[in-house]
Amino acid sequence: MIQEARQQFLHHHEYSELKFEGFGLIMADAAVEFKQQLNYADIVRISVGADGFDKLGFDLFYKLELKSGDEWVLAGKAKTAMLCYDYTAQKIAGLPEEAVKKLKLGFVG
Repeated sequence: MIQEARQQFLHHHEYSELKFEGFGLIMADAAVEFKQQLNYADIVRISVGADGFDKLGFDLFYKLELKSGDEWVLAGKAKTAMLCYDYTAQKIAGLPEEAVKKLKLGFVG
């Protein structure tokens, strides 16, 4: 679910993991904090936001909420560290300033 949310977040900003201001993205690490059990038929809302920008990458933060009656209950949180990556040269690349401007717009979800 988090991977799909990341893809939709990037698409919302007219990017993909392989088309990111002339480079690609590669995940450096991931952390997940579970709060509620989720099942296949559950209705889940995931909000995604970017922060922690530095010269090589940024963090994506995810908030997963479970529909429970008329309310949304926190089901989990996650973070993935994303680095800009030049897949042709097979090395880490600098984070383009244009991408920072686009991604700083706030949570999408």
